[in-house]
Amino acid sequence: MPPLEIERKFLLRELPADYELHEHEMIRQGYAEDGLRFRQRGDSFFRTRKVGTGMVLEEHESEITRAEFDAAWTLTEGRRLEKTRTEVPLGDGLVAEVDVFLGELAGLRYVEVEFDDEPAALAFEPPPWFGREVTNDLRYRNSALARLGLPDDWRE
Repeated sequence: MPPLEIERKFLLRELPADYELHEHEMIRQGYAEDGLRFRQRGDSFFRTRKVGTGMVLEEHESEITRAEFDAAWTLTEGRRLEKTRTEVPLGDGLVAEVDVFLGELAGLRYVEVEFDDEPAALAFEPPPWFGREVTNDLRYRNSALARLGLPDDWRE
C-alpha cells in the first residue's frame, strides 16, 4: 500500500491563544515543472511527490542533501513560497500545523491537521479559531499558491 497523507485544511480565523508559546520553524519550498516539491525545513532538505487531490493523498518523501536541494532549487524559479510553521497540540494526539505565509503570500494563514484514517478525519470537529475549510479547494494547495498566488477569496 502506498504511503498516505490524510489531512484536512482550514483557513485560520485567528491564531490560537497559546500560539506564541510554541516553537516556530521556517520552511521554504519550491515546485519543479514536473510537480516535485523541494523543501527546506530548518537544516533538513526533502524531495516530495504527492499524488491525488482532497483529503487523502499519496505522499512519497525522501530526505536529500543540501547539494541536491541547491541544484533542484534552480528548477523552481517562479514557483516558490516561504512560511513559518507552528505545531499546536489539539488533544487526542492531534496536532494543528499553523502556517503563516511570508513574501508574496503574506497575510495568508491556514491550519492543517493530519489523521491516522479517514473516519477520524471525517469525525474531527475543528476548534473555534479555525476558519473555512479548504481541504478540497485546489487553489489552496501549496503548489497552486506557489504558482498562482493568493486566491481572490483568501481572507476569512
